[in-house]
Amino acid sequence: MDAIWSLLAFLVAIGILVSFHEFGHYSAAKFCGVKVLTFSVGFGKSIWSYQKNKDSTEWSLGSLPLGGYVKMDEESFRSKKLWQRSFIVAAGPLANFLLAILFLSVLFASGVPQLPAKMAEPAKDSVAYQAGILGGDQVIGWKQAGNTEFRPIASWNQLRWRLMDAATAKESFSLLVKDSKSEEQVIVFNNEKFKKLTPETDPLSSLGLRPDISEPIAWFQLQLGPFSSVLVASERVWDVSVVSVRMLAGIFTGESSVKQLGGPLSIADMAGKSAQVGWQSYLGFLALISISLGILNLIPLPMLDGGQLMYDVWELITGRRVAESWQNVLQRVGMAGLMTITILALFNDISRLFLR
Repeated sequence: MDAIWSLLAFLVAIGILVSFHEFGHYSAAKFCGVKVLTFSVGFGKSIWSYQKNKDSTEWSLGSLPLGGYVKMDEESFRSKKLWQRSFIVAAGPLANFLLAILFLSVLFASGVPQLPAKMAEPAKDSVAYQAGILGGDQVIGWKQAGNTEFRPIASWNQLRWRLMDAATAKESFSLLVKDSKSEEQVIVFNNEKFKKLTPETDPLSSLGLRPDISEPIAWFQLQLGPFSSVLVASERVWDVSVVSVRMLAGIFTGESSVKQLGGPLSIADMAGKSAQVGWQSYLGFLALISISLGILNLIPLPMLDGGQLMYDVWELITGRRVAESWQNVLQRVGMAGLMTITILALFNDISRLFLR
């Protein structure tokens, strides 16, 4: 039963996220006057299609629900200016980021259970202990090095992404904390004290900061107004995106591990579990996967949107489009790279779900 639930939650997630991604391409193409021949959710043989007339877009549902595509009139697309073509390509990932903001805004506006940013006692050899953090300290403000004002911290989840940002960027920061006597003080974290990140290191635990989850846990309901919800949601999407890109780049610098890559099996498992918890958990999951989908498509591989944008950058610099012969070669390289990533992700899925 859990497997069926996970499959259904996965298909719904992929359907929503892919449809919105492709609708980004579709909307931008229509805005720029490019004829769209086909809008398909899923690959392979079409199991359903609709076309109002021969000059309109064909709407299709493919038999393999692991992606989608928008097929445009090539002559119409190629005739457009560079900025229009780039806008059409970038609109897909942009749509995923906007969708994540929408989902998180709904969560913050409806109210979500949050853990306060109250710190547990750090280990004596940790960066946090050496900086002056004590058990029971409540973090109420955050400031990056060079900034003059503290930004308020409302929950551990908000602080967590700030800490991940600082740890992966190796940037100094300051925390405004309220101790057990309700006295405020500033705690400075100097990046020179940070531990070196390795594939086995959790960037967050490397700082030694963790929430106090001793009983009773003081959960509270965080509910924001419409404007604040959008603002906080936008900040969260930015934080998650930046950290995700750094972690992905860390695979090539030796600071992250390929074991962190997840494929469709892991996504299906997380989809099922989050859906069973409730709609808020599932919506938060969709937001995170939507961000991941946007980032994935911006990787500069010719099979992805990022690869086309890479061609556009070349055209902007040289004034010439990449020759079709080179595009064909790079297409094969991109396919090989994408297949390698897919195989690694599937191997990690199998290891996590069946070999642990």
